[in-house]
Amino acid sequence: MMVKGMIKNMNIGNKIKELRHGRGVTQEQLADSIGVTFQAVSKWECGISLPDITIAPSLAAYFGVTLDELFDFNLREADSEIEKICSEAYKYRESDPARGRRILEEGLAKYPSSDILLNNLLYVINYSENPDETIALASKLATKTVMPDVKYDALRFLAYAYKAKGDLVSAQAAVEQIPEIYFTKLTEVAYLLEGKPMFDAAEKQKWISFENLVQMIFKTAEYYEFVGENSRAIREIDRAMSLIEVMENENFDSYAEFFRKETERIKKIL
Repeated sequence: MMVKGMIKNMNIGNKIKELRHGRGVTQEQLADSIGVTFQAVSKWECGISLPDITIAPSLAAYFGVTLDELFDFNLREADSEIEKICSEAYKYRESDPARGRRILEEGLAKYPSSDILLNNLLYVINYSENPDETIALASKLATKTVMPDVKYDALRFLAYAYKAKGDLVSAQAAVEQIPEIYFTKLTEVAYLLEGKPMFDAAEKQKWISFENLVQMIFKTAEYYEFVGENSRAIREIDRAMSLIEVMENENFDSYAEFFRKETERIKKIL
């Protein structure tokens, strides 16, 4: 599918075909060299679809040209559009995942192999209800992406999907591929920079860390209930609810409501 507004003065497919002929290689040889199918190359040259922006450096390097020579459009414009698509889909991630999915799939029609769009798509596929679909997408993404954060996120979803299928061996194998990291880019930015950049990083990391803390408190409560120490489980949940109240963030209201229901459930079996 051609992307309106992105092709200027020339068809990128024609440019690839011209460069390929100039080098004297077949579609199959080009495809093998850059890690795609020859059908993909054929579609580019026929104007049916565009190469994904992540393939651009490989194409340029293969033909020995600059990105400006290869593409007659601004790659930053594509990055910006993908970011806008993800931001729009994010609005509906929790409230209406089906709508978020439609937005992302429309984006993927324009950017078929965008790792960022595919990564966001994992968030609107219910891995508990659709573990096989999640496994297929997460496996593909973890294998092909060159972006470490996307790869590790895909492995995380892969692990959860395997767990949903009751395959804990595969779940552990997936999660073992994720490295243990004791700092984040956000924490380092907060420590190193000053002013607004420092504040933005610290603010974002604060809520990420807080959500993780609340979730881990609940996991300890689950363990206490599992071993029959229900009173300790309730105390842990109460602790999490107190923290949510102190932080005064409405985004955690759903957590508080869930914890209240869990407390009531456990109290009934005491």
